[in-house]
Amino acid sequence: MGKRNYLIEGVSGTGKSSVWQELRRRGYAAINGDRELAYQGDPTTGEKTEGFRHEHHIWDVEKVRRLAANQDDEATFFCGGSRNFKQFIDLFDEIFILDVDAETLNERLDNRTDNDTGKSKSERELILRLHATKEDLPNSGIVIDATQPLVSVADEILSHVRA
Repeated sequence: MGKRNYLIEGVSGTGKSSVWQELRRRGYAAINGDRELAYQGDPTTGEKTEGFRHEHHIWDVEKVRRLAANQDDEATFFCGGSRNFKQFIDLFDEIFILDVDAETLNERLDNRTDNDTGKSKSERELILRLHATKEDLPNSGIVIDATQPLVSVADEILSHVRA
């Protein structure tokens, strides 16, 4: 999709889908990984699994590779979380990690209307643990303060892309 490819990551509730929408609104090539690439599968083998488990929320590696290899656009943004990102992280020119404080995260999960992730007690505990430990995120990248207004978050990401 792009001559340069960017990954926008963060725990659930940090604004990955909102950033995806904002980038699309501005005319950028952007992929919502949760909708376009994700499925339930073994993070090591990619083999599909039954039911829903957070640790089995993975992206189709071959599809990510195909999209990243396409050079039709100057830049493509891959927005979303994947438990197997280590298998394709080398495809990205830069990684942006959206971050918010725990209070903002809880408010966003409480007020979420587009999906129920984080509504159950066990999911909320998992999200807050992952937020605190950062264990589900790439260990390097540009951290973006996603408590800012959405347009400011997108502006900050784009300022790094243009630099």
